[in-house]
Amino acid sequence: MKILVCISKTPDTTAKIAFTDNNTKFAQDGVQWIINPYDEWYALVRAIELKEKDPSTVIHLITVGAADADPIIRKALALGGDEAIRVNADSHDSFYIASQIAEVAKQGAYDLLFTGKETIDYNGSAIGGMVAELLEQPYVSLATKFELNGTTATINREIEGGEETCEVSLPVVVSCQKGMAEQRIPNMKGIMGARTKPLKAVEPVAVDALTSIASFELPPAKAGVKLVDAENAGELIKLLHEEAKVI
Repeated sequence: MKILVCISKTPDTTAKIAFTDNNTKFAQDGVQWIINPYDEWYALVRAIELKEKDPSTVIHLITVGAADADPIIRKALALGGDEAIRVNADSHDSFYIASQIAEVAKQGAYDLLFTGKETIDYNGSAIGGMVAELLEQPYVSLATKFELNGTTATINREIEGGEETCEVSLPVVVSCQKGMAEQRIPNMKGIMGARTKPLKAVEPVAVDALTSIASFELPPAKAGVKLVDAENAGELIKLLHEEAKVI
């Protein structure tokens, strides 16, 4: 079986957020980059678990990004990927990115494509569905459990107020979230081995982006704390009503 796992480079959750060029670009100076947690902890680790059950399974990783994404891909290879493909393009348009992934997936004839449910920077949740449509394959989103019996997958997914169980024949595209697997830390053997695993950069196919970023905006700064005397209930009620607007 061949599995393709989508990997994204995202800012660490502790990164200080700022923008440049009239609030049209994310300021990258001093930012620590990580593998998108949904891609790493759930999509990639579940693929590794499937390979542990069937050692003949091959895991390929794919990202769409510039050369500065290579260290992130190497970390993913250290966890357990066999080889990686980086599409040499820098775009934030979901359709453009999905088109590049779909093109690689078509050429590789993969049985299974895993992606995280979303990236923690843009929270778009769009890539998985778009890739499935471009590949003309079934798509199951928000998966919390994935089991495989031959070429039939049983997938549990989160729905409003409960959980749904689906059965689908491979090939299939699945977006993964919490519950699919547990976070792993690469060991020294994996880190050393990742240095020599294949990481191939390919040029993108010609696709027009459908969206562009007009501007970013930070949320309003938090107001200062107001202390109210314990004996002054009337003032507290007034503040809650007129400023906090909670009553």
